[in-house]
Amino acid sequence: MTKKIKDLVKATYTAAIQSNSGCCAPSCCTPENEMNFSESYEGIDGYDQQADFGLGCGLPTEYAKIKEGDTVLDLGSGAGNDTFVARSVVGPSGKVIGIDMTKAMIDKANENKHKLDYKNVEFVLGEIENMPISSDSIDVVVSNCVMNLVPDKVQAYKEVHRVLQPNGHFSISDIVLSGDLPEGIKKAATLYANCISGALTKKEYIGAIEKAGFQNTTILTERPIELPDSLLLQYITPDEVKKYRESENGIVSITVYADKK
Repeated sequence: MTKKIKDLVKATYTAAIQSNSGCCAPSCCTPENEMNFSESYEGIDGYDQQADFGLGCGLPTEYAKIKEGDTVLDLGSGAGNDTFVARSVVGPSGKVIGIDMTKAMIDKANENKHKLDYKNVEFVLGEIENMPISSDSIDVVVSNCVMNLVPDKVQAYKEVHRVLQPNGHFSISDIVLSGDLPEGIKKAATLYANCISGALTKKEYIGAIEKAGFQNTTILTERPIELPDSLLLQYITPDEVKKYRESENGIVSITVYADKK
């Protein structure tokens, strides 16, 4: 099952690059159903529109306490959007590494990097659960709506802990659940690549971080995500949609910060 999920994610995000679209799942590729959780990068230093496919759900670099000269790792770096923003903060004395398991994304990121003539940016093909990154080598880790795509989230956060230097930290934007989703949505494989079907509850998500050995875990931002009825009706009945709307259950974008012990 893990391989099937990863293959689905790779295929979905390869399609996003090839179609030059921010739509990130087969279920949402019509204008009325397109799901875009991203926030505006307008006015943020280092932002390059060509690297932004609208696949994020927050602004993790804004809360990451990145300093000039830092070495930053961007998990699930895609076409390089947050990587390039982080580079504008670390300056010429720092370095930013982006890692992504989808080759098409790495290729696009390198294309953007060469266009911008950035020398202190590197993009690496690899999986977050087993990163080809040296231990204790990173000052700050950032990620934008990617950790939910990783089947083993505890292992993923253990890898984040491993690569961070002592006293290093992360700022990660992601999707969590408030309450419980209807079974039809949770079982919908195509929604996995939208960070929904694979989402944990907020309590489970924080638990995964703490199991990996982090401390001072803090949720810095929370923003509700609304799914259109037209999308929900592809997976659940009208009665289930009504009950879902009347419940306190839902989907939330968070940005979470934690320190390495």
